[in-house]
Amino acid sequence: MDWLITLIIGGVVGWLASLLMKSDAQMGLIANVLVGIVGSLLGYWLAGLLGVAATGGFVRWVVAVAGAALLIFILRAVGVFGKRA
Repeated sequence: MDWLITLIIGGVVGWLASLLMKSDAQMGLIANVLVGIVGSLLGYWLAGLLGVAATGGFVRWVVAVAGAALLIFILRAVGVFGKRA
């Protein structure tokens, strides 16, 4: 059950980040889930390095979406998503 919740939340986070980065047309469901999960991990790791404690529901969502948006930026820089739509 935990994996199902992780996939659903990862999909939502990835979708929100793709809307923020204007790459939604280039990403499908699986890409949104993967970017959401990996981007959330990246965001929480960077927040920890910066000394930011991601406590509380809203802050956790912001850190997760920011991490996913950063991952999309990095993937776009190395040419995975190409140019902005």
